[in-house]
Amino acid sequence: MKKQGTRDQGNEGTEGMEQLLREALPPVGDPVGLEHDLWPAMLRKLDERPGRVPWFDWALIGALAALIAAFPAAIPVLMYYL
Repeated sequence: MKKQGTRDQGNEGTEGMEQLLREALPPVGDPVGLEHDLWPAMLRKLDERPGRVPWFDWALIGALAALIAAFPAAIPVLMYYL
């Protein structure tokens, strides 16, 4: 039983939708090779500058030392969060 005010399209609109999807999505080919893998680039970057500490790490260490010097009672709280 058809509802009033609706059209039964069946498969009429699927050909157009299928064509639009084929145009919009690229075909699936072979999996991407290792030239796009980020892990070797990450290892090279880590090996470039061994032992170097960024400036903001030193700033955080200094702020932590100042906090401990100003508020020694905060040491247990800091140990809890570490």
